[in-house]
Amino acid sequence: MYLFIRALALSLCLWLPAAWAADSGWLKSPQNEHAQVRLIAEPSTNGSVRLLLDVQLAEGWKTYWRSPGEGGVAPTIQWQTPVENLTWGWPIPQRFDVSGISTQGYHGDTVFPLTLQLPTAERRLQGILTLSTCSNVCVLTDFPFDLDLTQSAPQNFDHAFTQAMGSLPLNEGMIDSAQAGYHNGELRISAIRTEGWQKPEIFFDVPEETSFSKPKIQIDGDRLLATVQVTDGWEGSSPDLSGQNLSLVLSDGGLAQQTTLKVSDILPTSISSLGLGSAILFALLGGLILNLMPCVLPVLAMKLGSVLQLQNRERTVVRRQFLASATGILVSFWALAGLMTALRLSQQAVGWGIQFQNPWFIGLMVLVTAIFSANLFGFFSINLGSNTSTRLATAGGQGYGGHFWQGVFATLLATPCSAPFLGTALAFALAAPLTDLWVVFSALGIGMSLPWLLIAAFPIVARLLPKPGAWMNRLRVVLGLMMLASSLWLISLLVTHIGISIVLSLIGALLLILLVLTGIHYGRKTLFIWGAVLLLTTGAILATGALTANYWRSPMTDNVQWQPLSEQAITQALQENKRVFIDVTADWCVTCKANKYNVLLRDDVQRALNQPDVVALRGDWTRPSPEISQFLQKRGVAAVPFNQIYGPGLPNGEVLSPLLDRQTLLETLSNAKE
Repeated sequence: MYLFIRALALSLCLWLPAAWAADSGWLKSPQNEHAQVRLIAEPSTNGSVRLLLDVQLAEGWKTYWRSPGEGGVAPTIQWQTPVENLTWGWPIPQRFDVSGISTQGYHGDTVFPLTLQLPTAERRLQGILTLSTCSNVCVLTDFPFDLDLTQSAPQNFDHAFTQAMGSLPLNEGMIDSAQAGYHNGELRISAIRTEGWQKPEIFFDVPEETSFSKPKIQIDGDRLLATVQVTDGWEGSSPDLSGQNLSLVLSDGGLAQQTTLKVSDILPTSISSLGLGSAILFALLGGLILNLMPCVLPVLAMKLGSVLQLQNRERTVVRRQFLASATGILVSFWALAGLMTALRLSQQAVGWGIQFQNPWFIGLMVLVTAIFSANLFGFFSINLGSNTSTRLATAGGQGYGGHFWQGVFATLLATPCSAPFLGTALAFALAAPLTDLWVVFSALGIGMSLPWLLIAAFPIVARLLPKPGAWMNRLRVVLGLMMLASSLWLISLLVTHIGISIVLSLIGALLLILLVLTGIHYGRKTLFIWGAVLLLTTGAILATGALTANYWRSPMTDNVQWQPLSEQAITQALQENKRVFIDVTADWCVTCKANKYNVLLRDDVQRALNQPDVVALRGDWTRPSPEISQFLQKRGVAAVPFNQIYGPGLPNGEVLSPLLDRQTLLETLSNAKE
């Protein structure tokens, strides 16, 4: 009771009549009975003044923040006293939405703290407060005031001013990080808050001659993403905010922070509507399908072939070998997750298969696949006795280290492949919090290792294979040829780095070395046989190509007039009312090759892409390209192939499946018309 009486006494002391303090008293206007204001000042000897502006509104009425939004006018003061260094404190606002109009402001009782500087000889503070108040109608009201600065402030003015300052947004401490990106009329704000988000709001200081729509806010763990559509206010072209500084306030749970962000031309990654559970399921399916891709199938086949070498195919041995390979796969995916984490933290481009942009990595993979091929051809065998050497053994070794590295090798060969479901899971993972990224990559590893784990769980499957015999040697040759094909494909990826002539020389050298090893290991007779087979095969391919050129050349020739991919090219095509087909590809991407020969080079697709109102844009990600990386990042994509269609009927673009379907492509391109 004592505290209540004391607080009441302090409040009465603060709101004493104007004659007792530098106080305007409650100011009212006969033109507006729904609002009253009061100003109280505390002058100092050096001319600085602290001022409290109290605005009380009737129920159902509101006034506005410094940036009102899509309507309204912010409170202003026309000073009649020379005022310098004015700082107007704006409490955390609220959002009001009426008839599709979104505004930012206040209702009820709001106290604004102000600080300013006056000439030291000034004894009065005079001005006119103009206040806009709205309900069903809006009223613009002037409140003249005249404060006597020779009077002292109320006794607890310091406490009241401190409370008013406490209602302002913080300058730091609420959010951990934030970024802003703008592209093609869309503004995105991404903010991270360790404590998480409950019911966040975001308020913008809208630049002049610019209109912001009501923010659409999404929450994903500790990340907030606000999306705002930006226009010039007259339904015209969107202004360019890139490179500008944007002031805003983020609030949540009674706290708020004022911050200024420099707007980038790269949109923060979107929050996927795909949940973590669905992403894990997609990752499992995508990882499983990777085993069927031509990049990985030779390794799996080689692994199954190694089981045939076991005399009794003991369950324990088979189980341990396949568990070791599955562990290699899983550890490799964790290593990839660590790489993606490091790239994200360093603000570098992230993507699936980007290591194949490095010629040294490709060269290493060529060497490894060539050694695997030579081993399968029987040119050498690694059977080391010591435990240390056994851990380093490869496919020909008897230890489990070799089987572990087979899993690692299979994963590395899988990275240039973008299987169905894989792209969706990767897009979610690379835009999600880091914990979710590691979960999804773990699911990818488990999905890819499922066939290996199946045999580890049920070694009896190995007994279903034929019994060992002379046919095993022929199988090893077949597996060696499959691995050699992988090695030759990897060499072909070096064309963009070292040129076609050097690549052809490397291919010739590799084949010559293998022929020499064949002669050394199996004798001249076998050397002549394989040399003849190689020459006859090469000659048959060249002759078949020459004789049938008239039949396959036309339908398999790309007649589309591809143009370089750029955001400007997309914008210009849309302004000309044209449709846009986008193809982002890479030479090391196996799925890209499949899309090219199975879909893009087909006659009906070629005719559709050559229509006068279709602009075909292609981006090549074979080598590192900041422009292509930014293009993919803006669309929340981490892998190629990437195909998207824009048009008057699809102004925001529609992304196609990584594994193109001809009918879907043609239907989407048709739907892109007006």
